[in-house]
Amino acid sequence: MNTKLTLNLDKEIINEAKIYAKSHSVSLSKLIENYLNSLTQKSKEKSSVSALVESLTGIIPNDYEERDDYRNYIDKKYS
Repeated sequence: MNTKLTLNLDKEIINEAKIYAKSHSVSLSKLIENYLNSLTQKSKEKSSVSALVESLTGIIPNDYEERDDYRNYIDKKYS
């Protein structure tokens, strides 16, 4: 069941969040819901990954294209 929620946030933050949500093809409401869900889930369950893996989480940017890096590696290797 969905419920309306009123938030008072800085206008610039709202604008940036809208741009981010649009670029990721998700509504701002869904973006905030997912974020809040991830916060509450983390507190409910213990992490089953090592501290090293936890520290590396999020280190690779979302827009990272591994195919491009692989192509560059192959080009360099066989050139």
